[in-house]
Amino acid sequence: MASELQRWEYLSLKVEAKGWFVSGKLDQKEFDGKLNQLGRDGWEVVSVFDTNMMDGMSREIIAVLKRPLA
Repeated sequence: MASELQRWEYLSLKVEAKGWFVSGKLDQKEFDGKLNQLGRDGWEVVSVFDTNMMDGMSREIIAVLKRPLA
């Protein structure tokens, strides 16, 4: 008997880094809140990365999430 492959759906969550000039710090409480809400909806974090602006400053934090496709 052949088993069916698990299928996934994906979501990208983008959070702006705010602060000095145009980039800066991540509001960790806000970010955690968004991730926790998505977790309650069945999403699981696969990867998190930032988009670099210059000199090590982050412009955005992007989290990639997945959950089983119904």
